[in-house]
Amino acid sequence: MKTIGVISLGCPKNLTESEAMLGTLTSAGYVVTSSLQDAEIILINTCSFIKSAVKESLDTIFSYAQLKKSGACRYLIVVGCLPQRYGSELSQLIPEVDLWLGANARPYLLTALTRALAGELANDNECGASFLKSSGHAGDDNPPRLLTTTPATAYLKIAEGCSRSCSYCLIPKIQGRLQSRTLEAIRSEASQLVDHGVREITLVAQDTGSYGKDLYGKPSLDRVIRSLTLLPKLRWLRIMYLNPDSLTDELLGVIRGEEKVCRYLDIPFQHASAKVLGLMNRGGSLAANLQIVADLRRLLPGIALRTTLMTGFPGEDRRSFRELLSFVQQAQFERIGVFTYCHEEGAPSYRLQETVSFIEKQRRRRRLYRLQKQISGRANDDCVGRELPVLIEKQIGAGVYLGRSYREAPDVDPKIIVRGDRLDPGNFTTVKITHAYAFDLAGIVTENASDPGFPMLS
Repeated sequence: MKTIGVISLGCPKNLTESEAMLGTLTSAGYVVTSSLQDAEIILINTCSFIKSAVKESLDTIFSYAQLKKSGACRYLIVVGCLPQRYGSELSQLIPEVDLWLGANARPYLLTALTRALAGELANDNECGASFLKSSGHAGDDNPPRLLTTTPATAYLKIAEGCSRSCSYCLIPKIQGRLQSRTLEAIRSEASQLVDHGVREITLVAQDTGSYGKDLYGKPSLDRVIRSLTLLPKLRWLRIMYLNPDSLTDELLGVIRGEEKVCRYLDIPFQHASAKVLGLMNRGGSLAANLQIVADLRRLLPGIALRTTLMTGFPGEDRRSFRELLSFVQQAQFERIGVFTYCHEEGAPSYRLQETVSFIEKQRRRRRLYRLQKQISGRANDDCVGRELPVLIEKQIGAGVYLGRSYREAPDVDPKIIVRGDRLDPGNFTTVKITHAYAFDLAGIVTENASDPGFPMLS
């Protein structure tokens, strides 16, 4: 019986693939260990979206390659976006790796691993094997998953790839065009998750809002939501990675009408300058983006909005950046993430001349975060005195816990510090907010906390 340790790098979409591989391996008799020093097999699921992700992937591989000399490791396996992007040249760079498999490698894993353990692939590393290129749909076979998220929470990937043509993005080249999972497959996996105690499901994809274009001829995320909210034991359904033009009337209608759908939307606007957005091949403008935000706040009272923004894209002059600052100031997002532009070879934007220095990109990023700190602090002040249902995630001290309300997505957003007695991670309780900080909130469990509802801030 072989022991195996798995390292998952990158985003939640990658994590769902890692969890599926863990489930596949345990079903086949492999023993998963969290002690990588003791693992006979180490599997690394990589990311290569931008330079920093490539560096993290390579550093991780080199680090664990040393365990083939000093630890119990006998086989090192690397899967995911890195071998999908760079192919067979990696086997020459890192000969310590015994097996390379590309993105969405889970269906190939057991067969390839068996061959690798038998020494059949010693001189024939299989770089670039791609689930996307050999299956009708992305993940419709619903393998068992070994969840690694906090109790009662899981991600659910509903599609793979992306058919957009954002000039800075390599995902279509690495992952291929949009491939939506069937509604039946999504519902089946969600049912399995809920049956195993999951109460919060977060829908993810490279382009969540485009779900169904390839299957049904039009965006059909609303169909997914309607189907999943029928699961009796599901408490929260959360949606991430919705591009602005994905906010159809059908989608917004179902979000408004279904009480299980968290009034929390993650919308990557990326920028607010029409000039920069045009160079990004995204479209939009300051006025148009502000109108989207205003419409959402009017239609969905109490909604918490998160966005991702980019500084330093080629052509982002001072006027363009002032427009971005103005957008953040006027939109009053509850959460933002800010990334500096990476000049990635292979992306269409690589043909553009960089016009913003590395130092200036970072300066602009810090300036946006300083502004957001003020905005977030004011939004948190408005929460003081309110009562919110909170999903308890873990205990951090005697009578002190960390949790999240509908306003906080897992992994990317701040937490709520909760004081209470004998709270169980994975359960919900009602918390009265007593203190607000720049990003976090703190509160106490109310006396009538046994059956919290799902109120929104208004």
